[in-house]
Amino acid sequence: MRRAGGGEQRAYPWSTLAGSTSIDCSYANYRIDNPSGTFCVNGMTGAVNRVGSESPKGDGKWGQSDLAGNVDEWTLDWYSGSYAVPCSDCANLATTTVRTRRGGDFFFDASSQRAGLRGNLSPVGRSGGIGVRCARTP
Repeated sequence: MRRAGGGEQRAYPWSTLAGSTSIDCSYANYRIDNPSGTFCVNGMTGAVNRVGSESPKGDGKWGQSDLAGNVDEWTLDWYSGSYAVPCSDCANLATTTVRTRRGGDFFFDASSQRAGLRGNLSPVGRSGGIGVRCARTP
């Protein structure tokens, strides 16, 4: 299973121990289902949260916010069934019909927020749970 945090191999972006799977609404915006059908934001319907709302508790190793929950992130990678092995800082640039999305979104439960999970969608597809990450040089 893929994980995050460089050599730390975090289960979630904020996990400080490899096996730590602590998650609640102070870490990420997701479907909590307790009671059934409820969400961290907006009760029974769910909603996108303001960027950085779970910071700093939900931040990644290098201070990145919203790496899990809220909205899935479109990535540079085209989706394929497997990763190249070995791989270090790799991107799958071989064009297929679908792009990779990562991070889980508020429609999905806690297990879907794990760092190693990824999904896919056609580049012409649309969803209220998909967005982009704006990045800058530190």
